[in-house]
Amino acid sequence: MTNTANLAPKNKRFANLAVFGLVGLAALGWLALYNILEPFANWLAFGVLALPQESRLGEALAFFFYDVPKIILLLGGMIFLITTLRSFFSPEQTRAWLGGKREGLGNFLAAALGVVTPFCSCSAVPLFIGFVESGIPLGVTFSFLTAAPVINEVALVLLFGLFGWQVAGLYLLSGLAIAIIAGVLIGRLNLERYVEDFVWQVKNNGQSVVGYKPTWYERLKNSWQSTQEIVGKVWLYVILGIAVGAGIHGYVPESALAGILGKNAWWSVPAAVILGVPLYSNAAGIIPIVSALMEKGAALGTVLAFMMSVVGLSLPELIILRRVLKPQLIAVFMVIVSLAIIFTGYLFNWVL
Repeated sequence: MTNTANLAPKNKRFANLAVFGLVGLAALGWLALYNILEPFANWLAFGVLALPQESRLGEALAFFFYDVPKIILLLGGMIFLITTLRSFFSPEQTRAWLGGKREGLGNFLAAALGVVTPFCSCSAVPLFIGFVESGIPLGVTFSFLTAAPVINEVALVLLFGLFGWQVAGLYLLSGLAIAIIAGVLIGRLNLERYVEDFVWQVKNNGQSVVGYKPTWYERLKNSWQSTQEIVGKVWLYVILGIAVGAGIHGYVPESALAGILGKNAWWSVPAAVILGVPLYSNAAGIIPIVSALMEKGAALGTVLAFMMSVVGLSLPELIILRRVLKPQLIAVFMVIVSLAIIFTGYLFNWVL
């Protein structure tokens, strides 16, 4: 494979123009395909399979045939855009931007960076050590670590596609508020003693690493490769989640879900959070279930609380963080975030 760093400037410009053209054609194809999904799904379920339109099986299959390609398209487009954006950031830059900021402003900046630099759970430990190494306050660090999973980029884009900008915006604002509040509270409680001792002993070697600045060709090529890799890993979660959602859509009585997750059940929000904490799931898999629950009469706040607990308090990330945090601090983190999610659920149910 030819390294674009060794290409002449003219060849670099040609490579950039070529890849921009391919991306533009792909975007047009994406839009065209997205617009024909619903009529195709109805034709397949009610035309090819000849199922009655009012039947439960017909409605479930039409839901499944429509949502599988829809979620895959949204997921692929989102991953491509986010990966391209993340090519402009690095963990070192993130730590540098957060260092030396005051409480409040630092928490806000950390939460905002957690949204646009959504590092995966496997990055939690080195990021945490790097933040401590840079002298970033513990509370500011937790605002970042809270925002990254709670404001899941997959969930945000899919909520926008499924429910519109209002719901997606509420999800974003509530996630930011949770991250900021959690970070401020943890900072005020002075819980540094519950960080594992070896973390404080890590020393910065003082070396400045100058990263290579990729060309647009390299950024977009890497984004495409990442999209293929990630979609290849999560497509099964998407199909399983949509299958559950299709079953709910076609067969679960509306009155049953409205009674469990509706506004009239005062205990539904904390129950949803308690249920969601151990149920780790890929965000792309949980969104179809959220969509089906809301169509069946579930309250928006309750469903969002369930989703945020599933993606924001995942067991894998907590297990990884145990390497650098003592159980007491993990417990405080879980309690604060859980209470904030419960409050958000009640607030949405009351407002909407």
